[in-house]
Amino acid sequence: QVQLVESGGGLVQAGGSLRLSCAASGRTFSNNIMAWFRQAPGKEREFVGVITWSSGSTYYADSVKGRFTISRDNAKDTVYLQINSLKPEDTAVYYCAARKSYAGIYYYTPREYDYWGQGTQVTVSS
Repeated sequence: QVQLVESGGGLVQAGGSLRLSCAASGRTFSNNIMAWFRQAPGKEREFVGVITWSSGSTYYADSVKGRFTISRDNAKDTVYLQINSLKPEDTAVYYCAARKSYAGIYYYTPREYDYWGQGTQVTVSS
């Protein structure tokens, strides 16, 4: 059974930083991708970024480029989302997601992902 477990969220002041973690278990994702999404109250789930497990290549949404960094630790089957210079508009539940298979391209919409974590709340105060 595949499990994705996020952690690391919390309440932080604007300008601060957080590092979110997503621990994967139940199958290997070594030849796959892992994505981060976020969902603010009353809004649709939004793509944040994606990483390729094997190469570490990343791609980010324009809205977070330069402030968000995705990395992975293959030995721990864990993906990280480092968020710097936090803004109140970053307040959301952050989710990690994975696919059953990987065809060599990135995917940017929630419906293209098969596995989801429970989410971790990030709240940024002004």
